[in-house]
Amino acid sequence: MAAKPRWFTSSYSNDQGGDCVEAARLDNGQAMAIRDTKDRTLPAFTFTGDAWNTFLTTVKEG
Repeated sequence: MAAKPRWFTSSYSNDQGGDCVEAARLDNGQAMAIRDTKDRTLPAFTFTGDAWNTFLTTVKEG
């Protein structure tokens, strides 16, 4: 049975109306899930480890 994801709040989220997202590492860190903190009932977006690393690299370069 897969372990339950351990969600953490983005460091860019705040209590002043900032964009609120949570993330969880899946599959021993080989994948990531992202969800809306304001509505946790919505499905999470999931990314492979490679896709997540590409996203982070692109954001950092932008």
